[in-house]
Amino acid sequence: MINISHVSKIYNTGDIETKALDDVSFNIKKGEFVAIMGPSGSGKSTLMHILGALDRPTKGKYVLDGDNVEKLSDDNLAEIRNKKIGFVFQAFNLLPRTSAIKNVTLPIIYAGVPKEKRLETAEKYLKMVGLGDRLYHTPSQLSGGQQQRVAIARSLVMNPAIILADEPTGNIATNQAEEIMAIFQKLNQEGHTIIMITHEPDIAEHAKRIIHIRDGKIKN
Repeated sequence: MINISHVSKIYNTGDIETKALDDVSFNIKKGEFVAIMGPSGSGKSTLMHILGALDRPTKGKYVLDGDNVEKLSDDNLAEIRNKKIGFVFQAFNLLPRTSAIKNVTLPIIYAGVPKEKRLETAEKYLKMVGLGDRLYHTPSQLSGGQQQRVAIARSLVMNPAIILADEPTGNIATNQAEEIMAIFQKLNQEGHTIIMITHEPDIAEHAKRIIHIRDGKIKN
């Protein structure tokens, strides 16, 4: 499903050149649960942006589900982000004064789904992550773990093939982190490809495979 081949990402600031990724290569098969693990500054966030079609590599090739990503137009990339990839972020990225159910409907509003169907779909996924009794609570009325569950439900409403999670347990308590990881494992068992960025070894251990990255390079 994913082929990263000799990918480098170089940032230029004035006369200073920073190589965030340095000749990175790996494959991820459909249905895998992979953790990409590394310390702060290792290049894992840059790699996440490339995997999520949010940025393009400076060198190398990224093939996603048969498509050569660097050759796609911005509109094509936006469509991939909306339909093929569900994003889960450390900071939740929920609208603060908006109910859980309306937060979850956001991706399908842009897809032109009718309101009744949007609400029905959002309720389905909120129930799936254990928040059937919190549909109309705003983020301030939810714990960190519950907010992350809303974010996971939102990532699922377009039924994406890939879920890309960036430090999904970084802002929640340990017991809530275990609950979130159990949800990811269940989603993986149901066929979703999960790619998780983390710096926490105990969280990475929930994945079926760990890719280690340090100083912009893959370490075996």
